[in-house]
Amino acid sequence: MTEKTIIATDNAPAAIGTYSQAVKAGDTVYISGQIPLNPQTMEMVTESFEAQAVQVFENLKAVAEAAGGSLGDFVKVTVLLSDLKYFAEVNQIMAKYFSAPYPARAAYAVKALPKDADIEIEAVMVL
Repeated sequence: MTEKTIIATDNAPAAIGTYSQAVKAGDTVYISGQIPLNPQTMEMVTESFEAQAVQVFENLKAVAEAAGGSLGDFVKVTVLLSDLKYFAEVNQIMAKYFSAPYPARAAYAVKALPKDADIEIEAVMVL
């Protein structure tokens, strides 16, 4: 059986439910969905969709670093959006955080996200 290691950092928002920020199993790290919470205040970033997306990517980056990796180690991301009208903007912002070869990705519009966020992203990383 693969040993699980819980990943936690103060540089990303604390879990707001019954989950861990990330779990490492073998050389794979499963990063829980990140919403645009400021980790210092635990308040939602709400100025714009761009500001929300940037906060989400910064949170993902912090968890990846706590696990001993980086965004470059991501192999899969799942993007959840409050509206698909944000799809093109997500692509532009994601291009600032990732370079080719890009991770696999899926994007969905969902009815609602925690704390009325417009974006949530979860990821899988291989170290």
